[in-house]
Amino acid sequence: MAGKQDKAAAKAAAKEAAKARRAASKQRRGQILEAFKMQRREDKALVPLMLLCLLGATAAAFLIGLIWDMQWVLLPMGIAVGALLAVIVFGRRVQRTVYAKADGQPGAAAWALDNLRGRWRVTQAVAGTTSGDMVHRVIGRPGVVLVAEGAAHRVKGLLAQEKKRVARVIGDTPIYDVIVGSEDNQVPLRKLQGHLMKLPRNISAAQVDTLENRLAALASRGAALPKGPMPQGAKMRNVQRAMRRR
Repeated sequence: MAGKQDKAAAKAAAKEAAKARRAASKQRRGQILEAFKMQRREDKALVPLMLLCLLGATAAAFLIGLIWDMQWVLLPMGIAVGALLAVIVFGRRVQRTVYAKADGQPGAAAWALDNLRGRWRVTQAVAGTTSGDMVHRVIGRPGVVLVAEGAAHRVKGLLAQEKKRVARVIGDTPIYDVIVGSEDNQVPLRKLQGHLMKLPRNISAAQVDTLENRLAALASRGAALPKGPMPQGAKMRNVQRAMRRR
C-alpha cells in the first residue's frame, strides 16, 4: 500500500514539475514576443535585418548545395543557421536599446552589474551621496572592482575613500576602480560588463568566498540605492535572460 502511495506522490510531483516548466516556457515566450513588439516599434531596421539573416543564410546554403547536388539536404541547415542569426541580431539590438535608455540614469550601473554573467558577488551602493553618486563593489576572480557612477569630480573622492576601506581588509588582493561614463578614462555603460570580463584572473574561487566574508561587515554600512523605479528599460532584464536560455 505504501509503495502505491509513493508512486502516486511521485507521479503527482512529476506532473507539477512539468506544469511549472510549461508555465515558465510560456512566460519566456511571452516576454520575448513583447520585447520583439517593443523593439520593432522603435527600431525600423529590425525586421529587415532579421529577414536578411534568414533569407541570406538559406539562399547561401541552397546555392552551396547546388555544387554537390545536395541543395535539399543543406536547405534545412541554412534555414536553421539563418534563424539563429536572426535571433542573435534581435537580442543584440534589444540590448543596445536597453542600454541606450538606461545610460545616464541613477542606478544604471547597479542594474548592469546585476546582470553580470558568472560568479560575481555584487554589493550595490557601498558608498554614495545625496546627489545620486554611488560606488558599487564587485568581487570576482580579478579581485575587488569598485564601480562608480555619477559626477566624476565627486565620485573620485568616493572611490578613493572606499578603496582605502577595502584595502585595510583584503591586504594584497588587487583592487580595480571604474567610473561609468562617456568621458576620457571612463567606461560606457554598454561596455561595463565586457570591461569586467576582460580583467585578469588573479585569485581562485575559494579566495573569492573568503573575500566576500571579510567584506561582509563593510557591506552593512553601505548607502542605500535611491528609491524609485529602475532605469527605463531595466525591465528587459528578464527578457535578456530568457533570450540566453533559448
